[in-house]
Amino acid sequence: MTTLSATPTAAATPADAAVPTPRARHAATLIVLRDAPRGLEVLLLRRTDRPGDQNSGAAVFPGGLIAAADGAHHGLCTGFDDVGASARLGLPDGGLGFWIGAIRECFEEAGLLFAVDEQGAAVDLASVPADELFALRQRLHDDEIGMADVCARLGVRLDPSRLAYHSHWITPQGMPKIFDTRFFIAEAPAGQSALHDGGETVEMLWLTPAEALENARKLKLLRATSVTLKHISAYATAAEAVAAARAQETVPTTRPRLAAGPAGRTAVERWEAPYAEVGRLDPSGRGDVSTQLLPGRPVWLSPRVLRVTAPNGSQMTGPGTNSYFVGSAGGEWVLLDPGPDDAAHLQALRDAAPGPVTRILVTHTHKDHSPAARVLAAEWGARTLGQTARHPQWQDEGFVPDETLDGGERLALGEGTTLRVLHTPGHASNHLCYLLEEEKLLFTGDHLMQGSSVVINPPDGDMTAYFRSLEQLLEVDLDWLAPGHGFLIDEPHAEVRKAIGHRLAREAKVLAAVNSHGPADAEQLLAVVYADTPPRLHAAALRSLLAHLIKLHRDQVVTADAQGRWGRAA
Repeated sequence: MTTLSATPTAAATPADAAVPTPRARHAATLIVLRDAPRGLEVLLLRRTDRPGDQNSGAAVFPGGLIAAADGAHHGLCTGFDDVGASARLGLPDGGLGFWIGAIRECFEEAGLLFAVDEQGAAVDLASVPADELFALRQRLHDDEIGMADVCARLGVRLDPSRLAYHSHWITPQGMPKIFDTRFFIAEAPAGQSALHDGGETVEMLWLTPAEALENARKLKLLRATSVTLKHISAYATAAEAVAAARAQETVPTTRPRLAAGPAGRTAVERWEAPYAEVGRLDPSGRGDVSTQLLPGRPVWLSPRVLRVTAPNGSQMTGPGTNSYFVGSAGGEWVLLDPGPDDAAHLQALRDAAPGPVTRILVTHTHKDHSPAARVLAAEWGARTLGQTARHPQWQDEGFVPDETLDGGERLALGEGTTLRVLHTPGHASNHLCYLLEEEKLLFTGDHLMQGSSVVINPPDGDMTAYFRSLEQLLEVDLDWLAPGHGFLIDEPHAEVRKAIGHRLAREAKVLAAVNSHGPADAEQLLAVVYADTPPRLHAAALRSLLAHLIKLHRDQVVTADAQGRWGRAA
């Protein structure tokens, strides 16, 4: 639970668990595309403004709730059965009802019918009087008739095979209505014209994805709609977009989480940095956990952990350096990574301290992590723990711990609160991580960072050691990472494997560049190996490139001459 108070509170309170969760309503949406002279266009319908409707006035794709009758209309379909439909949706059965619901809703709301005639040809509705077609749609919407009646009147069978499964969205927890919606995508049927129904929808729009996303149009777009439009914008034709959906091996489920953004309550997606932390601190969907790491603002991550972020955000430090108070009520409190010697940050730490701090722990001695230790240790009479710097470059050489930690130590901070020390060299030779055993939460310092790879800067930084330290973490039972820069991270072993995979891929590019361009110095190789990196980051990238080259030389894969040029090993 995010709080401005320095009083420990649980991340998930009993009140959270008691919040009733609305029953999820199954729904289907159909993304209809067509090719036009100006490019790919998508069909949007503007919903009627209605009080109490959380989607009121929004521009949406055709779609709506799945009706009970949809599941009973399997016999109306051709080219696709429930077994295949259910398997595609990851359901044991009943999946075809979603395809049927999408077709029905599209016909009700937009007048487009995905069907074939008795000869199996795509249906052309031009021969049906417009007023009769509109009346069919209205009666279908009002439940006076069903899809069986529509198919009988028009002499058609539904053709769900025209629709490809695109995506799966679930409304965030905490909303008054929860929709579990399957998104389908299809090319608009030839020989048919779309027309809004004048009831649920009041306007029909054929727009390019870029036009729909333009703020100048002042369209109200739901989060799922805007994300989908951005995805579709990558394709040049309707056929390409539909084929890409069909080619997906698996379709992930996307469920945003409500959070507090700069402009008010907002939705956060799985791929956004705050997502995991929002879920941990706000499981019921109150929407009050911040999407920003605000300098000086204390945030309780659990009753044992309080985070304060320093106001030193930059290209190298991301949103700023995190300092963590760790301990227990009635027990001992420690401060982990006190951060820079900054007056505002020091005062924020003084104000946030949840109790007497007896020890100050440091992950490593880079200048954004340890300098505040001297000031606060003197003020609080606290002992400092960590390792001294082994190389002077960019180090806080003034940090000399009262107690040197080698790794393997267990620090008891009171009943039910224990930190285990892990020596994790690589980013720095004196780098330590600290495991809060009771929460399986690892304070990573700069060993792992959120949203960025770690710079390995020789001679203190060592790529061989970094690989070894990452692999070490795969043997540790972990649930969470608390990085020195960024929000809490879940699925820690996946994050570790991603870091290893990134480094292996970069190493392969380094070796390929040496083989094709060597002998060459590091600056010449940089332009090749880091061609995908913005030039503003090249100075930092050069350090990691050197670390890779040194590792490859140590592995006897590349050579180095007296002029600092790197070449292929014989």
